[in-house]
Amino acid sequence: MSLLDPKVWTGSIFSGGWTSSSGGDAAVVEPATGSELGRTGIADERDVARAAEQAAAAQRAWAETSFEERAAVLRRAAALFEEAAEEIQWWIVREAGSIPGKAAFETHVAAQECYEAAALPSRPPGEILPTAKKRLSLARRLPVGVVGVIAPFNVPLILAIRSVAPALALGNAVLLKPDPRTAVSGGVVLARVFEEAGLPDGLLHVLPGGADTGRALVAEPRVRVISFTGSTAAGRQVGELAARHLKRAHLELGGNSALIVLDDADLDLAVSAGTWGSYFHQGQICMTTGRHLVHESLAEEYIERLVAKADGLPVGDPATEQVALGPIIDAGQRDKIHSLVTGSVDAGARLAAGGTYEDLFYRPTVLADLTPQSPAYAQEVFGPVAPVMSFATAEEAVSLAADTEYGLSLGILTRDVMKGLALAERIPTGIVHINDQTVDDEAVAPFGGVGASGTGSRFGGAAANVEAFTETQWVTVQGDIAGYPM
Repeated sequence: MSLLDPKVWTGSIFSGGWTSSSGGDAAVVEPATGSELGRTGIADERDVARAAEQAAAAQRAWAETSFEERAAVLRRAAALFEEAAEEIQWWIVREAGSIPGKAAFETHVAAQECYEAAALPSRPPGEILPTAKKRLSLARRLPVGVVGVIAPFNVPLILAIRSVAPALALGNAVLLKPDPRTAVSGGVVLARVFEEAGLPDGLLHVLPGGADTGRALVAEPRVRVISFTGSTAAGRQVGELAARHLKRAHLELGGNSALIVLDDADLDLAVSAGTWGSYFHQGQICMTTGRHLVHESLAEEYIERLVAKADGLPVGDPATEQVALGPIIDAGQRDKIHSLVTGSVDAGARLAAGGTYEDLFYRPTVLADLTPQSPAYAQEVFGPVAPVMSFATAEEAVSLAADTEYGLSLGILTRDVMKGLALAERIPTGIVHINDQTVDDEAVAPFGGVGASGTGSRFGGAAANVEAFTETQWVTVQGDIAGYPM
């Protein structure tokens, strides 16, 4: 039997084993063709409550399990991601509309996230503190208990596993709500991998569902920490609801990341980097290069070369054709992209390439002659659109790059790397890449943004993961009961 045999999961959710849900089921739809690939269960508020009860009961024993045993489960999960990579990638291509290379990147990072998480249980769980009294004083890290993870459709496997793996490794139970549009590659895959890896029952619950399911997850009293990746608008709602219930919410949200091309940059390499940054996975990535800021001495030639790249990129079904861009996830997202493009053109921008679509296949688009108020420049597009604006001085480049509510990723292309670093220090952002575009991710690196892009680096890297998924407890120990003058 294959890892993702539909006979195992069709019409079901993973909650204390594969079981029917109170919310019924829904079709898994291939965006490239509109075909139904299968059906998954859809969880509602009752499913969330039952899952939280089971998770809280199972978590206590898991937290007391030897660190060696927890690490072994994570290592087995990592190996399974590698062994079943081809099968998992098939689902990412079909369900998320990803090109095969992007799907392969997801399975690679998923395995690495588990290998890195396997090192967390054996980390020192605290530190000895100085104390003015004759006693032992220490701070120790303890699991938070039950963690709620809400993951989006665009990079469904990575954006789920990067929270699920460290949370489990540190002794927590997890309730995962994948986007129902990618319920298999962002949910079923994780359930099956950890099921086969020997994770004890009740520790991982996979609950696909919509906004009502997400609200129930955030409000559920037994869920103490929320790890959310998604749009800024949805993240604000999650953060507000979590605050009302006095629980932590780690929010990784949208972006409108800038790529600054200084006057000394290699133009061919700069255009190649900018093309990748804007069009990788149809621009449906939070770190997508949303603004190309190019020195005025290079701007026109940069636009010409970027247009040539865009016009030459094949768009189509990644499951049957060798393409650079696959489909947009659904018609609603496509129409949002198109409205931002047409709104910018109506406001005076020049449509240099693209701006058209067939079904869910949107042509890679280049916009020029923009103003800071142009909709596709000022807002996150989340589609294959490259707005280009020129600047005259480094001061102007800094001002343009910083003039946004977002602060996720930043790329600076220059032969003078120290100059690039100096510019980056003046632009609020969670991630900086000198001489690279804005899209990148590694399991060992802290990930997150500032401003409307989220609440900082709460994903990736040992320190960020420990901070996100544990609580700090102060403990003192002394040989005799202290005496007091009362």
